[in-house]
Amino acid sequence: MIEVQDIFNQHGEAYRKKHPLPHHLLKTMSAIETCRTSKLGGHVDKCDSCGHLKISYNSCRNRHCPKCQTLAKERWLHNRKKDLLPIGYFHIVFTIPEELNFIALLNQKEMYSILFKAASETLLELGKDAKYLGAEIGFMSILHTWGQNLMNHPHLHCIVPGGGMSLDGKRWINSKKDFFIPVKVLSRKFRGKFLYYFKKAYYTKQLKFTGDVELLKEKTHFKSFIDKQYKKEWIVYCKAPFKNAAYVLEYLGRYTHRVAISNNRIVKMENGNVTFRYRDYRDDNRKKLMTITAEEFIRRFLMHVLPSKFVKIRHYGILSNRNRNLKLKRCKVLTGVISRKNEVEAMKLTARELLLEITGIDMNREKNIFTKLSRKSKKE
Repeated sequence: MIEVQDIFNQHGEAYRKKHPLPHHLLKTMSAIETCRTSKLGGHVDKCDSCGHLKISYNSCRNRHCPKCQTLAKERWLHNRKKDLLPIGYFHIVFTIPEELNFIALLNQKEMYSILFKAASETLLELGKDAKYLGAEIGFMSILHTWGQNLMNHPHLHCIVPGGGMSLDGKRWINSKKDFFIPVKVLSRKFRGKFLYYFKKAYYTKQLKFTGDVELLKEKTHFKSFIDKQYKKEWIVYCKAPFKNAAYVLEYLGRYTHRVAISNNRIVKMENGNVTFRYRDYRDDNRKKLMTITAEEFIRRFLMHVLPSKFVKIRHYGILSNRNRNLKLKRCKVLTGVISRKNEVEAMKLTARELLLEITGIDMNREKNIFTKLSRKSKKE
């Protein structure tokens, strides 16, 4: 099976020579190229009975590596179990217009931060509005920057409980079955919020404009561009509610630690080209094959490497870190959830304990079969 690692190993050096890259992109490429190879070190296990040797190499643990997300995802999902409430959940997707995509690519940290801020304030403020719910809500937001064809497509997935805690903290208020805020209201408020912060970033010189958008450096062109965005209907999509809280976790597993493309979507690499599967949403969601040069594949993949230390999963309202110990616990009482006494300890499971809970495999038992010969930890 062809992997992203194979493409980087075969064509990455030529790409780096041709295209000067910032440090965080070089670091990501290097991590993927050396993942689970001898360059990162590892250990050798020997069977006490037959003498069979088994070599295991360390993983890179880079968040953009297609091979290093499984354990991180399972650990994250395990810790989120304690936050679930016995109510319906909704999936809201906030998308910016296509005209803003290239600007977002040039200014990732600034534009993605504006996307988080605009979407979160939209939901929190409308949730408190007595016209819709009149309650404190909570939700988690997950940033994705790609489409199925690997092109730039920034959007935010928000998982929102169907209700909230009354403003006086005395009762739980359930939402309507089809969500408590009309999509058009969400869309227009989100548009206003985003463009407000976008203009603020522009006039405080936080953004850069080059290439096709260099004209926006001039204020007259920028004002005309903004006016056009205000006239557009921005896309906010509300999916049907989840069946139950348990299904939320299964669903989240598809989104939280996903990278731009998984290895199983790559079909082949030959003659300097890469072929991969994708869904064409404009053609009735049909599955198709796309063939592009290896250079173009690498370019598209690297578009989705986030700035160093940029947080792609965030929690708001009653689910935020500062409210989790007080307001979330209050919500659990109001909705009849009984918290586990060992909740804190469960958050600190080791990799062995987590694997045992998820799969039933006891790593300690398996380890007794082998005698450790050597170990070399990878450099951080």
